[in-house]
Order: sequence, then C-alpha cells, then structure tokens
Amino acid sequence: MALQLGDKAPDFTLVTKTAEGPALVKLSDEIGKKNILLLFVPMAFTGVCTTELCDITQGLADYEALDATVFGISGDNPFAQEAWAKKEGIGLTLLSDYEHNVAKAYGVAYEQFLPEANLIMGGVSKRSAFLIDKAGVIRFIDIKDHPKDLPDFDGVKAALKAL
Repeated sequence: MALQLGDKAPDFTLVTKTAEGPALVKLSDEIGKKNILLLFVPMAFTGVCTTELCDITQGLADYEALDATVFGISGDNPFAQEAWAKKEGIGLTLLSDYEHNVAKAYGVAYEQFLPEANLIMGGVSKRSAFLIDKAGVIRFIDIKDHPKDLPDFDGVKAALKAL
C-alpha cells in the first residue's frame, strides 16, 4: 500500500560514506532533531540527478533555516556516491539504498527502469521527495514517474514553513 500524508515514515538504516569511513544513518535516530527531507534519485553520475542535488546543495541554507536536514538516497554503493559528491560538489549526506529496500518501503521503486530503452533494472528509485516532521510523520510527498521530472521544491518549502 502506498504511503500517504499523515503516515508514520518507515524506519531504515542506510550506509553513508564519511571522511572517517562508512557510517550508518538510522532514520529513527534523526527523528525529533529536525524535520527531514528525503530525496530519492535514480542514479549517481547522471545529468538530472547531478543537477538536482547540486541545486539542493546551493540552497541547503534555505532548508537549514526552515529547520530541515536533507538526505539524498540512491541505489548506488556509498563509494560511488562519495566519488560523485566529490566530483560534483554535492554537500548533502548521501545514503546508499544498495538493496533497494527503502525505495520499496516508500513505494518509489521502479519495476523496470526506462523500459523504452530496454533497461532491465528493477528497484531503481523514482525521483521523489518525502518531508518528515519532527514526530516522524510524513507531511509532503511528491513521486515522479519520469526520471527527468523534478519534485516540487516550492511545495516542499511551503510544507516546511507550515510546520
């Protein structure tokens, strides 16, 4: 069943790469500190994903001013994510959903990614945004079926201002 506004956000533990090495990020450990914006992106090193996360990086201060932490999630391994972040100057925490379990839990996993290109890659994340409040409740959802479509970031900021 698809997640709805007002649902409790499914918990997860994912790997990120820090200067000290791999580290775990558990969503439930972040709940209550700040509002949380989860941005699912299909793949590292691709044009639209790079543009989206570089734009978010440039506007991180806006999200911080709205008391939000932003996490990027993709199915790439944490080492590829780290190389991508360094190459492109991505400054938000990237989380590796290598097994695609979180994309499935949030209802954003493609059954087949870009079937028109005959790509047989199931589990790839649809580009999407989930805003989770400090109580762990989902307050904004925007899931895009086409990988080139960006989430409604004005809507995200309006939802943050309303919290």
